[in-house]
Amino acid sequence: MSGALVAEVLSWAFIVAGSVFVLIGGIGLIRLPDFYTRIHAAGITDTMGAWLILIGLMFSAGWTLITVKLFMLLFFLAATSPLASHALAKAAFLRGLEPMLGRGLEIEGDHD
Repeated sequence: MSGALVAEVLSWAFIVAGSVFVLIGGIGLIRLPDFYTRIHAAGITDTMGAWLILIGLMFSAGWTLITVKLFMLLFFLAATSPLASHALAKAAFLRGLEPMLGRGLEIEGDHD
């Protein structure tokens, strides 16, 4: 196999895998029961999906200036997406939105 063919196969594999992660995240936003689990679905799966898609695009672009720009975008997403999810969850919790708890679970310090 030539190098170009390997790069193209890797490119499509990463793009398809990233698209699957984004699709799973979208389904999670619809199906999960409360705000905090929905943030988890969006934050984790969409971050991983975006990473995989960007890596696939890097393989597709080869060693060009486009790859450098995609890497900078990947770094930006790595820094901002988890922070945004955490800030959103913390703001909701501080505003009084209680997480949905399962059977036998309680919030720490709540021993009434």
